[in-house]
Amino acid sequence: MAAISIDAGTTMIKAVGYDEKGLETVVVREPAPVRRPRSGWVEQDMLQVRDAVFRAVRAVGTQLRGEIEFLAVTAQGDGCWLVDQAGAPTGPAVLWNDGRAAAVVRGWSDAGVLAEAFRRNGSVTFAGLPNAILSWLRTHDPDRLERSAAVLTCGGWLFAQLTGAVVMEESDASAPFVELRTGRYDRRLLDLFDLAWAERLLPPVAGGARRVAPLGADAAAEVGVPAGTPVVVAPYDIASTAIGAGAVRPGQACSILGTTLCTEVVTDDVSLGSEPLGVTVALGVPGRHLRAMPALAGTEVLTWACGMLGLDHPGQLIELAGHAPAGAAGLVFLPYLSPAGERVPFVDTRARGVLFGLSVEHGREHIARAVIEGLTLVIRDCLAASRVTPTELRICGGGAVNDAWAQLIADVVGVPVRRSVDTEVGARGAYVVGRLATGAVSTVEDAVAAHVRVPDSFEPDPDRTRRYAVLFGEFVRLRQQSATAWPKLAALRGEGDR
Repeated sequence: MAAISIDAGTTMIKAVGYDEKGLETVVVREPAPVRRPRSGWVEQDMLQVRDAVFRAVRAVGTQLRGEIEFLAVTAQGDGCWLVDQAGAPTGPAVLWNDGRAAAVVRGWSDAGVLAEAFRRNGSVTFAGLPNAILSWLRTHDPDRLERSAAVLTCGGWLFAQLTGAVVMEESDASAPFVELRTGRYDRRLLDLFDLAWAERLLPPVAGGARRVAPLGADAAAEVGVPAGTPVVVAPYDIASTAIGAGAVRPGQACSILGTTLCTEVVTDDVSLGSEPLGVTVALGVPGRHLRAMPALAGTEVLTWACGMLGLDHPGQLIELAGHAPAGAAGLVFLPYLSPAGERVPFVDTRARGVLFGLSVEHGREHIARAVIEGLTLVIRDCLAASRVTPTELRICGGGAVNDAWAQLIADVVGVPVRRSVDTEVGARGAYVVGRLATGAVSTVEDAVAAHVRVPDSFEPDPDRTRRYAVLFGEFVRLRQQSATAWPKLAALRGEGDR
């Protein structure tokens, strides 16, 4: 029997059709426009996202042979997607990379709230998490909160539109409201963030059997799939992508080279006494979590650099970088270009990018090299923060298709890098979870063995790895030094009160 997986990314919606053998046979992509109405604000029209998903599913269904066994949904995580009692949006979705709540987060950090919350749920709040956004809305848009009945994330919104069920999948719920050990909403966390008033907005947590509901009649008519077909809400994109890349056992690592540059390690033993860094989310596999470091600066940095250097696409940037030596002739680039600052492996809403060491002797190729190396050093920085040295690193996302970057990652990190054969790895992870949730397989290991293929491998060059180890030390020191200037630069931008 066939199946369809949806991966609703931040800027691109993907629907993938799998045949009766589980092979990826149809891929349809729909753009998802992102709005930036003010500096630091990042929003989407919720109905526009829904319509793009429904169009993509219908397009896959018309090309896919065989009866459809299930639909599976994964999506961008975090953010704040508010709906009213009838399930309609009460305004635009505020996305995970929105920075309007930066001052809220700084206040919590200064008061020690973030560190205390980490000791209960293993996650450090940043401006794009729903607790920060809800707190901001209470001050700046209380009318919207009055009209809202539930806070969702993108995956929950789409699941509700397909099935009518209003839930929050367990990985989405993990940060910031769930106590890690129990997997349930934690009233002490709500009190800690002064959000007891928001408890009415929290939908039931969905995991296990609760992640499956039948496709509703109205949605069925729009997507062209029979009503009653099981719909599975899979873990949100970073967790589904880890599963789709085959990283499901403790100690396995994965890096998503996408809009967010997310490096994550699977664990079955989370230490809540460690230094507060990153987020910890349920993997969607009993007893296992992800220690995830989802950087705000990802492949959007490459797009920016292409524009600055007059290039058409990131592949050209990476090719240009190949004409410069390792180390970019002394250039070091801090790639913190998100208007929301950075959230891992440190939290600073004022963080900004810096290019060190520039002189008239440097050309476009050196700048391109420094940009690529800077993003790659972030991967190493995040792995170091996770305090786990993996035996291999699996990569996926749009940037993973480039062999030169994959080899650079292997050289910088110092472990073999493996790449999946699937073009849409998050959708593959949702497919695997769908197989589990509908009873087609009994364990995630069986599903991964049957349906995940990683034929491409890139081995690190020992000499380059040693050189990059030195560069990494300088990268961290320069980042720490730059942090002292970020508040002053924020004041120059007029962001002292944001």
